[in-house]
Amino acid sequence: MERRRSWQPVPDALRVGLRSRRHKEGTRLLAAFGFEALGVVVGDMYFIDPVPLAGQETPERGVRLELRLVDRAEPQGSIYAGVPIAFTRPVWRVDIFGSTESPPGTLDRAHHHPRFDGWEPGPRHFVAELSADPLSWLADQLADPAAVLARAGVDTDEVTEADKTGLAAAAPEIVAVVKRMLDGVRDGELAPAPAEPVAAARTGWL
Repeated sequence: MERRRSWQPVPDALRVGLRSRRHKEGTRLLAAFGFEALGVVVGDMYFIDPVPLAGQETPERGVRLELRLVDRAEPQGSIYAGVPIAFTRPVWRVDIFGSTESPPGTLDRAHHHPRFDGWEPGPRHFVAELSADPLSWLADQLADPAAVLARAGVDTDEVTEADKTGLAAAAPEIVAVVKRMLDGVRDGELAPAPAEPVAAARTGWL
């Protein structure tokens, strides 16, 4: 487990691709799964920390998964109107990352954030099983939503049994999406580096 450090906001001039879906240097993807009050979002990411911890000075790329609370409103108009759906506050994050200086497909920075304080994640947790086999570890976690939610400190009245059973049932499909994105990152199709050298970067949807 890492020590916690204070996050330093990234100046606007250093923010890269926060809202972009397609830039000239590549594509960013977002996949979403919604249940009742819970949802899962998955996206590729290229990340440069402006104030990295020791041993994490090089850029990272890979796939981020977040378990988030979901807010579904009533149709905005007639019965045919669109329904606003918002994936709101994250409660758990998994970053299946690798250093850009490691061979493609090496996931030597894989970690997770078991708990959030509002929108801010807690420190990175490196787990031996996650480092050894990220997809199998992720499948095991998704198959036991109650344990994930308990570690995250989510109140029982914030989610439903349908959320937990739905998430567990969808675990194989979610892991398959993560694998496809990781393959895209490995092959250079996803999580592209910024076109110009920058001091900090956070590309992708998440």
